[in-house]
Amino acid sequence: MLVFPNAKLNLGLYVTGLRPDGFRNLESVFVPLPWSDALEALPASATTLTLTGIPIPGEPATNLCLRAYELLKADFDLPPVQLHLHKVVPIGAGLGGGSGDAAFALRVLNDLFGLGLPAETLESYARRLGADCAFFIQNKPVFAFEKGDVFEAISLNLGGIACKVVYPGLHISTAEAYARVTPRPPRHDLRTALQQPLETWRHTVGNDFEEALTPHYPVLGDIKQALYAAGAAYASLSGSGSAVYGLFPGAAVAPQISFPAPYTVWDGRL
Repeated sequence: MLVFPNAKLNLGLYVTGLRPDGFRNLESVFVPLPWSDALEALPASATTLTLTGIPIPGEPATNLCLRAYELLKADFDLPPVQLHLHKVVPIGAGLGGGSGDAAFALRVLNDLFGLGLPAETLESYARRLGADCAFFIQNKPVFAFEKGDVFEAISLNLGGIACKVVYPGLHISTAEAYARVTPRPPRHDLRTALQQPLETWRHTVGNDFEEALTPHYPVLGDIKQALYAAGAAYASLSGSGSAVYGLFPGAAVAPQISFPAPYTVWDGRL
């Protein structure tokens, strides 16, 4: 059984406070981004995980896809499975690629072995794997808050917007990103701001990590300015970085922009 775990974009991201459990509270809107990995799951005589594509740091045994299998196996009598992940979405880019792989692993195992678990139950398992993993179970735009794992539905008209995502080959760890950001109340009500015309977002929709990280990584600001210069109506860092995206409403495709190696650029439509 073959599935294609997609990435996500953050429309705005505010780190609003510290939690007693050591995590931060945040507010953001998550939207699916159709930049995808490939994950195959097959019945097997022994459980294995093979990896191709972008190298993934760490031992395969610690991979979130295997952890998803072990999480379900603790509660269900799962037979062995062969997993193969072909990694395409950049790592450490703020695009939720690893979280998407974990959630899609839960989804494909649920289908492969006929567990019949509803979305709400799969979300509960996903939250145990990572703060934003649960988003990828239903994989639709949501307003995310608390640790980024509690959701409210949000209506956004993003259909057909051309998007360009630029990853500068810079891995920014979540730990580093959070160490550099200072929690504070949101500057604007995010849900209200996102209901306004997209052209206004430049002034009302921000990402606290962008402000915290750009002084240390000026390339993030350079990419953002290049996207605006090419005609983006809105450009921002996604998540805790380092991918920067631009939205081009009314364009059939995002304009071509020349970026040097080792940049990776994704073009598509939301």
